[in-house]
This record gives sequence, structure tokens and C-alpha cells, in this order.
Amino acid sequence: MEINLEIYKGKTEIILQTAEQIIRDFGRFGIGITFSGNARMAYQELFHQLDQNITHLIENDFGRLYALLYQIDLSESSILAKKREFPHHTDSEIMTELIIHRELKKVLTRYYFRKQKDQHNSGPL
Repeated sequence: MEINLEIYKGKTEIILQTAEQIIRDFGRFGIGITFSGNARMAYQELFHQLDQNITHLIENDFGRLYALLYQIDLSESSILAKKREFPHHTDSEIMTELIIHRELKKVLTRYYFRKQKDQHNSGPL
């Protein structure tokens, strides 16, 4: 099932949780990502930092990049498919875009199941 991510990009709570997820996952690998909290600028702010860090990892520490992508659950096949779709973008730009979308999907999945649980728990007694 493909999630329409566009409808969630304007929801501040989802944006903040996505930024927190990115910060948490990159932090596990000693990579500091900061976020101002400005939901309107979140994509640009995070994209810029992630792109720089991914570029650094590609050039200097591919093993750590591979472990990070595994932690985030981003497959090599999805990266290659996106590269074929957007051949004029750099590898780091493609990975950055996929990382942001994957982290957003994680947040939305938790949000969905939390909502389902809440609805189930608030049913008739």
C-alpha cells in the first residue's frame, strides 16, 4: 500500500515527529542533525543537513552509510530505482529524499496504529 505523503506535509505534529525520528536515527550513528522547529522550513532545513552528511558518508565512511540505511530500512533496490527515475540528481540527493520519505512513513505508521488502538479502546464497554 502506497501512502499519499503530500497530505501530511502540512501537519505540524507529523512534521515535528518526522524531524525527531530523523534526529534519533542519525544520532545512533554519531551524526548530529538539528532542527529549528520551524515546520514550514522543515523539509529544506533537514534536506540540506542530510544531503551534506550523506555526501560525507559516501566519500569517507561507506560502511557507516550502509549501516545507517539499514537502520532506516532503506533498500538498495529503492535507491537504484530512484536513481533511474532521476538520473540528473546526485546519489546523496536521492538518498536524502528517500530517507525523509521513509522516516515520514515510520511516523505515519505509528500514528495510524496508535489511532486504531485508541478507537478500539474507546469502544463500548
